[in-house]
Amino acid sequence: MLRPIVAYLRVYEPLSAFGEPPSEQLEKAVEAATLSRATVGEREQCMWLKSQVAVPVRLLPAELANGKPAPSTGTDVLVLDPEDVPGEVGPGPLVCPLELRARSAAALVGFLGDAPPALAATVLDASGVTPEKVRSRTTAALGGLPKAAVHVLSTTWTVPLPWFALVDPAERRLNLGTGQDDPARELSWRVSMSDALTRAAEARELVENTLGDSGPARILEETERWLTNFDPRSAVELDYGGLVQLIADPILESDTSAEEVHSILDALRTGNVEQLAELFNDLREYWSELAAREHFN
Repeated sequence: MLRPIVAYLRVYEPLSAFGEPPSEQLEKAVEAATLSRATVGEREQCMWLKSQVAVPVRLLPAELANGKPAPSTGTDVLVLDPEDVPGEVGPGPLVCPLELRARSAAALVGFLGDAPPALAATVLDASGVTPEKVRSRTTAALGGLPKAAVHVLSTTWTVPLPWFALVDPAERRLNLGTGQDDPARELSWRVSMSDALTRAAEARELVENTLGDSGPARILEETERWLTNFDPRSAVELDYGGLVQLIADPILESDTSAEEVHSILDALRTGNVEQLAELFNDLREYWSELAAREHFN
């Protein structure tokens, strides 16, 4: 089964950030560490499918029929060793809750807010819910978060280019595995929260001063604000996730997206317009080709 074609930006916080002491349920889940970066996409896909085949259909994954959170919301976590993160983080273990119910609630709110009224009404009718029920369920899901923000941002079919400004290109983690369908196949970066925030702020200020406060600058501002919700000793991970299934070995090995984004920032600093245009066009072509596959079928 293919992993979801989703890339992730994750925050892993020290266990102490979840309470002093953290819940026994969370401590046991962290000790067991049954989920891995390679299997998390399958887990999220499974939880979503279960919500759709349940009778009655669940409005949100990881939710019981009465709208209460399923027990898995407290145990679905990714765990990271501070030794696997460049920079000062921890103490360990570092924990990233999936928070699939809350993330799905936020996505549903966004969809219903942006969708044409006729489409929104069709979705609600198909689910057998009223707008009032959706508001009640999504508010409850988001209100149950331990922080003011979810620990995972995700995007389908592409990676927002401003995310690359957070990482050190030299710290790339590449594992080709045995082929494009190997769950162990990976392209990712890990960085301390301190470094991620510093880079985000510097990139945002540079882009605002040269290109204005829309587009990339707005994404950098939103990402920087999101990061400030978490413990300063956290780790941040940029993960291509299931996108690696779309990219052949030679192309994945030669992927220089992070280097090119940092080169774009350097070109902005020096005013090298010619280099800036060339780098941007190369990146746009590369990621547009990947994103176009969403429409192949």
